[in-house]
Amino acid sequence: MAVPKYKTSKSKTRSRRSTNMKLAAPKLVECGTCGNRVLSHRVCPKCGFYRGQQVLNLEDIG
Repeated sequence: MAVPKYKTSKSKTRSRRSTNMKLAAPKLVECGTCGNRVLSHRVCPKCGFYRGQQVLNLEDIG
């Protein structure tokens, strides 16, 4: 079994761990109807469309 010859420093360990802890920016796509930037697989809050169909009637909401 392989055993490290020297102790790994705190900075080396923490820099290795920190590369996997980065937060990714949310993936935004354009709404097909109004062109608003929206999270994928979500209803557009501006026009209420999802995949070309009217899902929310924003006039009734407010």
